Amino acid sequence: MPRYLIERDFGLVGEEDMQEVAARSKATGIEHFPDIEWEHSHVCSDEKGAIKSFCVYGAPSADRVREHADRVGGHAVINVYEIVGDITPEEVTL
Repeated sequence: MPRYLIERDFGLVGEEDMQEVAARSKATGIEHFPDIEWEHSHVCSDEKGAIKSFCVYGAPSADRVREHADRVGGHAVINVYEIVGDITPEEVTL
């Protein structure tokens, strides 16, 4: 199954808000999108304190990931990137 990295912008929100969105995202996936899998997310803050996340999903298509995000709401999807490979430092030869 293809994998995607979703860049999201939540703006200036608190930890409780992020927990609410995460719970809504998980429930939405279970109830309405059994064909996608949330692998993990990196939650970051920019220099102004705005919250962004970079989430990895397995899904049949980028459109399906966007449908899930639209249903969850509470954030803007900046971009959806298809992951074409992974690499770790151990795999790099010098």
